[in-house]
Amino acid sequence: MSNNYEAVIGLEVHAQLSTASKMFCGCSAEFGGKPNTHVCPVCLGLPGALPVVNARAVEFAVRLGLATECTIRNESVFARKNYFYPDCPKNYQISQFDTPLCEHGRLSIENDAKQVRILRIHLEEDAGKLVHVDGADHSLVDMNRSGVPLVEIVSEPDIRTPEEASEYLQKLRSLVRYLGICDGNMEEGSLRCDVNLSVRKRGAKELGVKAEVKNLNSFKQVEQAIEFETERQTKLLESGGRVTQDTLLWDPAAKRAVVMRSKEEAHDYRYFPEPDLRVLRASGELIERVRGALPELPDAKHKRFVSQYGLPAYDADVLTGSAEVASYYEAVVAAGADSKAASNWLMGEVMRELNERKIDIAEFSIRPQALAELVTLQATGKVNSSTAKDVFKEMLASGKHAGAIVKERGLEQVSDDAAIEKEAIAVLDENPEEVKRYLGGKEQLLQFFVGQLMKRTRGKANPKVAAEIVTALLSERR
Repeated sequence: MSNNYEAVIGLEVHAQLSTASKMFCGCSAEFGGKPNTHVCPVCLGLPGALPVVNARAVEFAVRLGLATECTIRNESVFARKNYFYPDCPKNYQISQFDTPLCEHGRLSIENDAKQVRILRIHLEEDAGKLVHVDGADHSLVDMNRSGVPLVEIVSEPDIRTPEEASEYLQKLRSLVRYLGICDGNMEEGSLRCDVNLSVRKRGAKELGVKAEVKNLNSFKQVEQAIEFETERQTKLLESGGRVTQDTLLWDPAAKRAVVMRSKEEAHDYRYFPEPDLRVLRASGELIERVRGALPELPDAKHKRFVSQYGLPAYDADVLTGSAEVASYYEAVVAAGADSKAASNWLMGEVMRELNERKIDIAEFSIRPQALAELVTLQATGKVNSSTAKDVFKEMLASGKHAGAIVKERGLEQVSDDAAIEKEAIAVLDENPEEVKRYLGGKEQLLQFFVGQLMKRTRGKANPKVAAEIVTALLSERR
């Protein structure tokens, strides 16, 4: 790809709010269910049905607006966004247009080195879902999702690379989960992303013609779509062509985008105020109540983990990416584990187990106090790292505590110098040729002797003490 051009990227992210009921009716907003069972005259768009605003959804939107430093409008207006599609039963969507609830916020990326401005966050209802039947000449419509509350977060075109876009989206996902307003499940469509992208010559101020790429439901797909569309537009401009304002659909199997339709302008939707809803008023009292109930947010928690626990920035990034993982970590440390040792265990063995089993930390069978005991046994030299991993597996399989497993299986590490020295002398006596080679300059054989010593002690010898004793004994034989 030519270095003469740069991408200018903005993201539109839809987050499905975790309310019990839909945006404008009392139907269940729960994911799944038998098709067309979570429906009523309101979300089916039947004549005469009137919408009523979900107050909980408004509170959730205000929560996100405050967390992203947005200005919250005391008065905002719902509008009808008119379009015709089989999964849009009313032939319009109730959304917000020129007076969104939240606007002019920001989200930091790259360790606060860059700010991505947020143009607006507004409330709207979701559409239904088309189910395409393989080999059939028709599609089915499931209206269970119709009317489920959404917030749409629209960024300014401040993003320049696929990596920046992915980090922004990951931080936004982490934030909505911290706030408890969305589960962030991209596979189920709870969090969906569209990419608006144009390219321009480096140094130019004027924006190019943008295209929108839809159907992105993973961080990897967002990166791939940006790479593809940047290259497509760049090649088109370099060959003398012209970019048109199209909507493209991402094909994850082919890893390419195909044109779905020409992009609608705002006037194509024929927005006008929703006549069946009054002006939405967010009082100062509501805003301050929501502000006072905000949890510690990811960026603040990250900074505290670095300062309070002395963790590297990378560790803090991983541990604070999820509020549940962060809470688990703090519980392990509170139970007496060394902060860095606990971090290593969570980022290593624990997260490996979670990924393999595809479970969340809440479903993890080892409680923080039990892991703290294991971490402390290793940190104090009672067991070595290899034995600690074996004990960890036994804890998962049996549910027993680390101390009990070590005692039952006689796994406690030997740090007694005299006992280790006795076994070390035996190892050297059994391997005279290797000793001769070591003394002749092959000092890498030290690991061989330590390994043999560990075998003789069935892994119980303290590796550090073992290496020191073997080195001393070999020096005596020079």
